Amino acid sequence: MQSGMVSKVWSAVALAAFVGIGGFATAGDETAAQAGEKTGVEGTFVRVAENDEGWVVLGYTTANGSVNEKWMLLDIGLTVQDGVKEQKITRDQIKLVTPSDQVIPLATQEEYLKGHGTLDAMNARANVEAQSINYFPNGRSRPCRIGFFADPERQVGALAFDEVTVDDRSACLGRVYFQIPEGIQYGNYNFDVQFAGSIVRVPMKIMTKDEVKEFEKQWKEEEKEHKK
Repeated sequence: MQSGMVSKVWSAVALAAFVGIGGFATAGDETAAQAGEKTGVEGTFVRVAENDEGWVVLGYTTANGSVNEKWMLLDIGLTVQDGVKEQKITRDQIKLVTPSDQVIPLATQEEYLKGHGTLDAMNARANVEAQSINYFPNGRSRPCRIGFFADPERQVGALAFDEVTVDDRSACLGRVYFQIPEGIQYGNYNFDVQFAGSIVRVPMKIMTKDEVKEFEKQWKEEEKEHKK
């Protein structure tokens, strides 16, 4: 398991330009990212955010390749910081904020099953193309499943749950889905997780092919600087 603090925090200019840091949501029921939150980059489509309470890792390779699709698939990881008490994260504590400031709740299991035809193909793509999101702080030795969604036809993970329990030894991983009425658009999104006392906000940018090329160019340059 790869671990440590957010290991590749970009320069403020590069991160703001490409990741969309800065709390873009303005919807009334959302709050700005907590003061002191750190956001890092672990790959072209992998983001990590943490505050004093929680830690969230996000992979969105498939989402970036699904522009105009009505479903967004995200790979996520959750844990809490050392010394933070065990807590439950429920389905309604996870939201997505779109570039047009729509606040979108996590899809339900029933909606997931209705979208089975589209999502089967999307899941197959994600299984092939997704980047690793196994980035957690040191000491996270207990893997756990984020099981908000389930395929009843499969023997493993056939049951869906409305909550996941996290503590400071857990490294919880799973896949989540949102229905996007306007379709996935290029631009800045926020993935928000409400922990017991704060929100961890993970900014991500759906990029054009040219933006991806420029991102990867600057990413390589930043990595060289990071290694000096």
